[in-house]
Amino acid sequence: MPKPLKPELNREYIVDLLQTLLSVPSPSGYCMDIMNRVREETDKLGFDHETTPKGNVIITVPGTESVGNDVLALTAHVDTLGAMVRSVKPNGMLRVTPIGGYAMNTIENEYCLIHTRDGRKYEGTVLTTKPSVHVYSDVRDQHREEANMEIRIDENVKTKEETEKLGISPGDIVSWDPRTRILPNGWIKSRHLDDKASVAALFGTLEWLKREGRRPSKTIKVILSTYEEVGHGSSYIPSDITELIAVDMGAIGDDLSTTEHDVSICAKDSSGPYDYLMTSKLIDLAKRENIPFAVDIYPNYGSDASAALRGGSNIRAALIGPGVHASHGMERTHADAVVNTAALILSYLFSESTGGKL
Repeated sequence: MPKPLKPELNREYIVDLLQTLLSVPSPSGYCMDIMNRVREETDKLGFDHETTPKGNVIITVPGTESVGNDVLALTAHVDTLGAMVRSVKPNGMLRVTPIGGYAMNTIENEYCLIHTRDGRKYEGTVLTTKPSVHVYSDVRDQHREEANMEIRIDENVKTKEETEKLGISPGDIVSWDPRTRILPNGWIKSRHLDDKASVAALFGTLEWLKREGRRPSKTIKVILSTYEEVGHGSSYIPSDITELIAVDMGAIGDDLSTTEHDVSICAKDSSGPYDYLMTSKLIDLAKRENIPFAVDIYPNYGSDASAALRGGSNIRAALIGPGVHASHGMERTHADAVVNTAALILSYLFSESTGGKL
């Protein structure tokens, strides 16, 4: 068996970049600002990139050898959960419709930003329509669903007309306060670790390649997508790609084995089983590199690899990512899982299955 790669990843770089990414609002379809930051970081590292009409960024790392026309792709998504203004209510509050699939109770009492079409931003808070136990006797029995939730805007508005004068209207984007906390002991808790933790891991691999002056044999394309949370992030991928690894968070709970310290290797999700040989190779590499990992099955989960396969791509696909607790809620992971995800990716890039050399 080839010797372990054991890459010395820049943990501080990965965590600092993750904190920056988490601070930039990016609900699905509203990813202009974060993509500017992504392109800026890619330019700093010196890699070529392009932006697709849909807004995805594709970063290319040329291989050292010509291995047919095969290209290995890595994909993660910058888009997050959020909401869109559905209507301005007579009392000046906002009714919203979700962007992405989450339980409405997970956003109750959350701070948010309303982004108007003309570039203004207003703070607000998500509340139920019966927010006080001192006023409503049935507060605890009220269903947490779209019709019973509203946004209180932090401006002097009491009517629909006053809210509309702020420039707020249906179709405006709403982003949640990430409430990011990065603790000295390595714990990272924040909204939107799905999937910005994986984006940071991918940039950790790129930073290592740049710093060490290394290139795998096979050309690599890193796809950062903007519509994964609504199902079609990487539904289009370049035709020269034959293998794709989706890097997305690993779910935790029920009978699942993944923890917040592990790299999750998903064998099957709602789209069906992932490529057997690729998944087996990732398991073998995790064992070889002594990376804490778990193999799990996620029946209520889909990835950018799922989107690519459903879009008709003739590829092999696999799915890995850092373990994240309370996904689509107040999420938490550990820096070890994010760094180790980058280490497993690098091990795969330089493994025999991609024609790489250690």
